[in-house]
Amino acid sequence: MSDVIKLSTGSVPRTKSGRSRLGGAIPLHFASTGSFVPRQVVTNDDLAHLGCDSQWIIQRTGIRERRFASMNEASSDLAYAAAVNCLESAGVGAEEIDLLLVTTITPDYPTPSTACVLQQKLGCCAPSMDINAACSGFVYGLITAAHYVHSGAARNALVVGAEIMSRTISPEDVKTYPLFGDGAGAVLLQPADSSDDLPLRYDEPMPHSTMHGSMPGILAYTLGSEGNIQALCTPGGGSREPLTVEGIAAGRQYMRMEGRSVFKWAVRCIVDSCNDVVAAAGYSMEDVDLLVLHQANVRIMDAAVEGFSIPRERVVVNVDRYGNTSAASVPLALDEAHRQGKIGRGSLVLLCGFGSGLTWGTALVRW
Repeated sequence: MSDVIKLSTGSVPRTKSGRSRLGGAIPLHFASTGSFVPRQVVTNDDLAHLGCDSQWIIQRTGIRERRFASMNEASSDLAYAAAVNCLESAGVGAEEIDLLLVTTITPDYPTPSTACVLQQKLGCCAPSMDINAACSGFVYGLITAAHYVHSGAARNALVVGAEIMSRTISPEDVKTYPLFGDGAGAVLLQPADSSDDLPLRYDEPMPHSTMHGSMPGILAYTLGSEGNIQALCTPGGGSREPLTVEGIAAGRQYMRMEGRSVFKWAVRCIVDSCNDVVAAAGYSMEDVDLLVLHQANVRIMDAAVEGFSIPRERVVVNVDRYGNTSAASVPLALDEAHRQGKIGRGSLVLLCGFGSGLTWGTALVRW
């Protein structure tokens, strides 16, 4: 019998030892990041004609604008732009990719995978697959790729989170439609080597957390699912409920969310999983140089970090400009922080995704 104790929505399932299931260190090199967002900026005022109240959106979510893809753009197009951006930053050619993962809940087609579509666009030849873990998807993909790299099965693993969430919510759902936006983010992972070892030279800028000394990579992580499908679900369009004319008329193809219960669960999930992972790696929240949470709602993030001993300037927030981009959220925020110089060699970065499933993925990484 499994030793997992299933708790009700509101906290992370725990083992009998009192901790969620944790994974150990995976040495690797974060070669580069990349991102892409569509050109079209949609402000809260732009949604007023649908009955959406701009001030309500800001007060309840912190979102002021988001990006919407054009009708001739699919998730693979956003993924391609982010991937090219990432590869160019690393100076790596597409032909060198030997593992390609795309995390998405808005695939181009039911089949083939969006990863295979992206593979064709890039012109690479590599094992390619999609991962569907909703807003936790990027962390799931990151951990999966990290194991491939550490085992020697891949030397250039590209993980891309890409979503066109604007097409998943009914415009008539005025409380949910404004929450989501479109975008993509990517990271390239490579094997660690002895030259990556820390601490750094003392004449280099050094985050305070590097004083511990460590090989770059994933220091600790947790992935999990509570198996609550009612809280966040798109009921129509799958094998359980193929779409019909009647189903489309009823809006069964659109996502539905129990906002209040998801809010409470998300806050507890962030607090529990972040504390567990940081402690498992032998650190405290004070040591974290940057906290990159899934950008779902600024009130969720504020409530979660209230008890953390971490200055607000170390918490990445871009939900005000992009909204909730699901699996693209964490890599998009990560790339933005990296390009702004908030992450450098040796930085201790805490990543946390949470969403439909209900799933979560949290990882403490040494850059």
